[in-house]
Amino acid sequence: MRPGAPGPRPWLPASLGARLLLAATAVILLALAATGAAMELALRRFIQGQVDGRLDTQIITVTDALRPAPDGAWVLDRSVDGPPFDRPGSGWSWVVLAPGPVLASRSRPPRAVAAAEAAPHGPPGAPLTADGRGPDDARLRVRLRRLDLEGRAVTVAAAAPLEAVLGPLWDVMMPVLGILGLLGAALLLGVLLQVRLGLRPLGRLRAELARVRAGRAERIGGPQPREVRPLVAELNQLLDDNHANLERARRNVANLAHGLKTPLATLALAIDRPGSVPDGQLRPLVDRMDRLIRHHLARARAAALGTHSRARVPLAEAVAGHVAVFTKLYADKRLAVAVDIDPGLAAAVEAQDLDEMLGNLLDNASKWATGRVAVAARTDGQRLRLAVEDDGPGIPEDRQADMLKPGQRIDESAPGHGFGLPITRELAELYGGAVSLSRSTLGGLRVALDLPAAA
Repeated sequence: MRPGAPGPRPWLPASLGARLLLAATAVILLALAATGAAMELALRRFIQGQVDGRLDTQIITVTDALRPAPDGAWVLDRSVDGPPFDRPGSGWSWVVLAPGPVLASRSRPPRAVAAAEAAPHGPPGAPLTADGRGPDDARLRVRLRRLDLEGRAVTVAAAAPLEAVLGPLWDVMMPVLGILGLLGAALLLGVLLQVRLGLRPLGRLRAELARVRAGRAERIGGPQPREVRPLVAELNQLLDDNHANLERARRNVANLAHGLKTPLATLALAIDRPGSVPDGQLRPLVDRMDRLIRHHLARARAAALGTHSRARVPLAEAVAGHVAVFTKLYADKRLAVAVDIDPGLAAAVEAQDLDEMLGNLLDNASKWATGRVAVAARTDGQRLRLAVEDDGPGIPEDRQADMLKPGQRIDESAPGHGFGLPITRELAELYGGAVSLSRSTLGGLRVALDLPAAA
């Protein structure tokens, strides 16, 4: 890790879409929670204001009805116990604290007087709020005023059950919470659709890159969103640069190979003339140089910039072309060539390399066959399995491994130098494949070629 770079965050999901959904979900939940809290506070204050207004009205009504008695006590000149202050146990009550008997509503709870007496002091005549307890220890909201009537201190208090505030509050908040939940679900669904639509261009870009990798396209095309266009332009430029570098490497290697092949061929002809070189001493050296040129030419084609994975060559067409050539070349044998290859099969190799491998295998099979040759291919996952069989004499099992070594021949009387199968093996290995020999069901040799399959 680069010094000073932030470390990994295991709590973050690996998926970009999951990160976007997680962030959006957190923001939506926080916003809904803040909205719910703000609505609850506003509704609570509104309902408390309604209840406090009703209690203050009762205090004013009681105060207006107070009259001093001859004995110095306070009396009411009329009844002030309107609903719900007239129902015992309702929790709604009022009380007058002054010298003389205590005046209170018929529903006065046992501790209303204590709540009024414990209320904080404030400016004379200003309404105050206190907490109290009513029947069954229920919480009360108490409003009171301390007054100076005819030179005497009088405290008038009115109380309401706290449920008068909480009950209507929850009656309103429950549907509000349900609406907020539905709103949150709708927002999350919208975010999910937004993330899917927003990331869809990346999926299309991946599909286009897969087409380029499979050899079905040379560049990334199609309409792209404005934000993705710079990335697509960079990728296309990279593909163009790689293609140009590959072509340059091919030209250089091809020029080298062709420049060497002509003098090598001249040297080979001179060696083959009787008496030109004693005992053919230079023939192994020439053959080895030719093999090295073929090997490095194939390696340059297959490995330069790793572009062989983008190649795509239809297998059936390539085999058909070679079969047509070799049936004419070995027309005297009247070969019957059976080909069993699905037209949709394709090899992820360069066309030149596939032609060389097929040419070596079909030339070898046609040369040694008595009258029958079979070519079949199938896919096994990402691999392509090709088999070429003939009804010739075959190769003994103890010699099959040697036949994949350069210069090894089973019959010195037949034309050739013994490099066909080794070159095919080398080319296959450059693509991560292999070549194996076994006994054919036709009686001769079976050569199995393993190559990468194109998508």
